[in-house]
Amino acid sequence: MSTIAIVIPSLNDAEFLERCLRAIALQTRAPDEIIVVDNGSTDTTAEVARAGGARVVDEPRRGIWPASSAGFDAATSDYLARLDADSLPAQGWLAELERRMDAEDSPTVVTDSGVFYGNGPIVRWLGTNVYLGGYFWFCGLLLGHPPVFGSNFGLRRDAWLELRDVVHRDRADLHDDLDLAWMLRPGMDVVRDRDLVVGISARPFDTWPGFLRRVRMAFHTLAVLQRAWPLHRRARERRGAAPWRASGR
Repeated sequence: MSTIAIVIPSLNDAEFLERCLRAIALQTRAPDEIIVVDNGSTDTTAEVARAGGARVVDEPRRGIWPASSAGFDAATSDYLARLDADSLPAQGWLAELERRMDAEDSPTVVTDSGVFYGNGPIVRWLGTNVYLGGYFWFCGLLLGHPPVFGSNFGLRRDAWLELRDVVHRDRADLHDDLDLAWMLRPGMDVVRDRDLVVGISARPFDTWPGFLRRVRMAFHTLAVLQRAWPLHRRARERRGAAPWRASGR
């Protein structure tokens, strides 16, 4: 059987993290590792993580990408599943991720969108259909495959070992999921699985400045990635590649 690690970056999110770990404890398929990356928290994040059965990895460099990559590096399982501290996975989430990753086509990444909780119904609808829907539509057109959604995905560890020196893992000014999706090596693929259900907090929409910061960061990320691996060259090189396969398959 394959082994699965859940990686959760967290910065001063003890209350959300506690709920996330409770949801993980209810999974029909238990994880083999739970890794919480403490990104310099001053609250009880580390204590909550350990109480919930997680191993704590300290990453002083602030940012989702530095924290996530530190967690991926620390994991030893075959598959690396990613949640945020405010994620609430459905009970069958990990079992579905394993089922899809174990399928005959052996996808490199399995992902889906999220279901917002909190805030009001209009905000949740706009977040799901305009914000996340727009992300999957627009970036899917650019990439030629579904993008990765950082709060809900699984990645093969042997693929990460190839990618960790390619992605911009030290940069806190980039969206980690978009960077990962863009920098996938030729032959690596992303599959969107609509049965991969995760609740995510609507707190990004609490303030306009916070929301606009995320949008600006998205366009900044695209500009950096376009310089690193121009879109026309990326499309040509990926189109001519043989399918990537996990080691041992």
